[in-house]
Amino acid sequence: MAETALLTESVLGWSIFAFVLLVILAFCWVYIRKYQSRQESEVISTITAICALAIALITSALLPVDIFLVSYMKYPNGTYKEWAASNETREQTENTVLYGYYTLYSIILFCVFLWIPFVYFYYEERDDDNINKCSQVKNALKYTVGFLIVCTALLLIGAFVPLEAPPSQNSTQWQKVQYLFEELGSSHGLAALSFSISSLTLVGMLAVITYTAYGMSVLPLNLIKGTRSVVYERLENSEDIEEVEHQIEKLKSKCEDGRPLSARDRRALQDLESRLQVLHRRERHLEVAEKSCCTRVGGALRPLKIVLGIFFILVAILFTVALFISNLDKALHSAGINSGFVVFGTNLTNPLNELLLALQPVFPLDYILITVITMYFVFTSMAGIRNMGIWFFWIRLYKIRPRRTRPQALLFLCMILLLIVLHTSYMIYSLAPQYVMYGSQKYLLQTNMPSASAVHGNGTAGNTRFCDADAPEDQCTVTRSYLFLHKFWFFSTIYYFGNWAFIAIFLIGLIVSCCKGKKSVIEGEVEADDSDMSDDEYPH
Repeated sequence: MAETALLTESVLGWSIFAFVLLVILAFCWVYIRKYQSRQESEVISTITAICALAIALITSALLPVDIFLVSYMKYPNGTYKEWAASNETREQTENTVLYGYYTLYSIILFCVFLWIPFVYFYYEERDDDNINKCSQVKNALKYTVGFLIVCTALLLIGAFVPLEAPPSQNSTQWQKVQYLFEELGSSHGLAALSFSISSLTLVGMLAVITYTAYGMSVLPLNLIKGTRSVVYERLENSEDIEEVEHQIEKLKSKCEDGRPLSARDRRALQDLESRLQVLHRRERHLEVAEKSCCTRVGGALRPLKIVLGIFFILVAILFTVALFISNLDKALHSAGINSGFVVFGTNLTNPLNELLLALQPVFPLDYILITVITMYFVFTSMAGIRNMGIWFFWIRLYKIRPRRTRPQALLFLCMILLLIVLHTSYMIYSLAPQYVMYGSQKYLLQTNMPSASAVHGNGTAGNTRFCDADAPEDQCTVTRSYLFLHKFWFFSTIYYFGNWAFIAIFLIGLIVSCCKGKKSVIEGEVEADDSDMSDDEYPH
């Protein structure tokens, strides 16, 4: 009976995971194809981008399965179910999730440090027409070696830096080396993989602070404000064309008698001709937009967009409030900076944590909510990247635009989204720490109760409480995701301060987005540094 219950509940959790896996693959294919350039599309870069994004989303989808398995080991009264009464059975069940994390995180390391860099540099070398295929592959491998060195260094640091001091300070050098290898073997490489993934998550934190925080404000406000009228834009653009043409004629009239133009006038004429070219391209795009069915449908769906915008801004505020309460709880009640701001118990009521705990027993409602949260982070991140572009400090490397994104930019985009989705696991922990750590597990707390009869003396009574850091180890099972996220305390400390930066950037982005006006109906389609060939991306 116990084995049947174990099989049924395991199959249920993994069946939902398989369904989500298919949805993720379909979403990644549509998402990448939407932004891919039709002129420069490449099969290898497309497959790489789809696989990288899918692996990141699948890793996030594994989190609810992890929480579901630890939660369903217990009854609501805090006792273990028959199939989970044995410690070996519980460990075996959780090991299935652990091996899943091992596999997915290893694939992520392969993508980040080998596959994506190789494909990126391969297409960078392809821009040179005088290079052959062999030299192209060789140069790409040469640049990729640098990423492999970084990956190897991270794995070695994570594997050979023990979390606890050796048992004796007077031990010999050989005993210390032997202790390091024992530490590596005892964790089965968990520390090495955890350190590498935590390092990538740290980079993902910077991307979340830069793009996601801004996107959480710009996406809903753009939906609420909408776009400018295409008719008004065409009228305004026609007036600009007439004005520029008049200025060009005025400059050309200076040389009608044969006198050459001054250097200043020649520069002004070139600038005006370039601007006129852009205005004519805008006119063509606006004409297409005015006749497009999508514009008419978008106008008809305007009320729905406003409702979605209001919903998204409320969700963003809920996330920000939950993150603020979680960080405030850590600041007031944690064990300090040297412990990674670990909180022993829940001291402040966190609305999102309470919501997830309430939904978790009704599987798969919490699974759906976690998936929605992950997708929300992806969409808001994409909105931030599209509005800002991909930057390296003050240098803009690439623009992200529908149907016009180059293969290299697409790989950069997926690398950033992969790192962002990696960090969402810690973001969800920050938003709902108790849920991510223990799910809805409860345990029995034995208390002494005085008996009414003096003959019987004192009795004992059991009260059920949600699992927290004060619970006995044998009464609560910690999720494997939490172990990956908190293997090294100093990463948790950095994430804590990163959450404060995220809140600040979100508030700044909200103010900036409110001050901006409506965006153009062809926002990002026509810019001065685009070529005329880019018009071929759109039907006429």
